[in-house]
Amino acid sequence: MSADLKQKLNDDLKQALRSGDRLSCSVIRMLLSAIHNAEIAKRGELEETELIGVIAKDAKQHKESILAFKQGNRPDLVEKEEAELAVIEKYLPEQMSRKDVVTAARKVIEEVGAQTPRDKGKVMGKLVSQLKGKADGQVINEVVNELLEQ
Repeated sequence: MSADLKQKLNDDLKQALRSGDRLSCSVIRMLLSAIHNAEIAKRGELEETELIGVIAKDAKQHKESILAFKQGNRPDLVEKEEAELAVIEKYLPEQMSRKDVVTAARKVIEEVGAQTPRDKGKVMGKLVSQLKGKADGQVINEVVNELLEQ
């Protein structure tokens, strides 16, 4: 299955090269490079969730850069980062709503038998791996904290 996403990236790169879309070319090359480096580190092919994790990590870095550039009053760089982020997000699954994260978190809390904030580690480990790339880690963390403090 991981070959599907990598193949889509390669196909889209070829298409971007043909059409002269420099932005897409550079972003897709950056993603393929990050994936290649992750495969070298793992010493093998990445699974679909791992590929999505690499792409999500890149998207998160772009979001952080956008915030930093906004604070630094650099609208030119904000615009560039936002354009790159739009390309990256095409390869990520649709983000889950907070309501869906709460539902998934409740299910995992029930599965592992978590009851207090001390059980957060058990819940987070399982939940983050399930929702990798589908939901922001900060949202997951907030939801788990809220549910375990009730």
